Amino acid sequence: MNYEDIKLTSSEIGTLWTEYVNGTMADCVNKYMYSIIEDETIKKVFEDAINIFARQKQEITQLIQKDGFPVPAGFTDSDINLEAPRLFTDIFCLHYLHIMTLHGLIGHMSALSASTRKDMRQMYDSFDNDGKTTFHQTIDILLEKGKFVRDPLLYPDSNVEFVNDKSFASGILKPNRTLAATEIVSLSFNVKKNIMAKSLSIAFAQVVQSEDARKFLEDSEKTADNQIQALSKILQDDNLPSPVSYETEITTSQIAPFSDKLMMYHIGILFQIGQIYHGAGLASSMRADLIIAYEAIILKTISVVKNWFDIMTKNKWLEQPPLAPDRKEIAKNK
Repeated sequence: MNYEDIKLTSSEIGTLWTEYVNGTMADCVNKYMYSIIEDETIKKVFEDAINIFARQKQEITQLIQKDGFPVPAGFTDSDINLEAPRLFTDIFCLHYLHIMTLHGLIGHMSALSASTRKDMRQMYDSFDNDGKTTFHQTIDILLEKGKFVRDPLLYPDSNVEFVNDKSFASGILKPNRTLAATEIVSLSFNVKKNIMAKSLSIAFAQVVQSEDARKFLEDSEKTADNQIQALSKILQDDNLPSPVSYETEITTSQIAPFSDKLMMYHIGILFQIGQIYHGAGLASSMRADLIIAYEAIILKTISVVKNWFDIMTKNKWLEQPPLAPDRKEIAKNK
């Protein structure tokens, strides 16, 4: 079949646009981190990640251009300062690549599920395999270095149990039951993601030039910290450990390795993607305190994203994705 004769759907061009913009942003960060990393094992993983995206970027660009859409501006070498001193330790860089690879894997699978054309499906299937390779590499190295924090352990029951009491989904009028494994996985993952958002907010606030951006980053750091504390307390109340933070892996450098546009976009995207995981945590929760906590986090994150949007549009930093035709405007101007 000649795929050039089949036009991209709105969903397919939307996924290509998102993959390009988010991919070029992460690629800029990876290139800077590669330039400062001293550990050769970690450096090699970043080299592989940079080479993988170079190939992916070419494939995405070709597909966008074939249908006559403009290639997004995204982020380029002009958004990186490779002469900037070290802002992160090698271990932080490895944690960063691990978390961003998780985002990429979920993004690739979402894009695959929205694709109809066979060449698109094959491409995203290939991207997913690339992401899995990096995922395994980052975990293996973190484990080897004793820096990977495992989620809490549970001990097996002797028999299969079934819920036989409505109180399993309660907790308002009586003490909470202990956390279920299905709830712990979302709690732990959401804490880890907020730790990364908090750490990057701290680092970027040290080096950003715009005062509006600095104020936003300081606020986003506080928001992420509040969310970490809220979810960690739920784990700790059941005598379960919380993931460790990365603040000590950030240096005191005040020289920006990235443009203000890139740093602001990055934090905004982390909070937007975070809503997916907050929603998943809410959907998997059957304890009242968990539901209340996730609802509060989701509402607060909406406010953070609104402030982010205002600053991004004010500075013309937010690139507009392809829009559906405005039929009323077309008819009016015929």
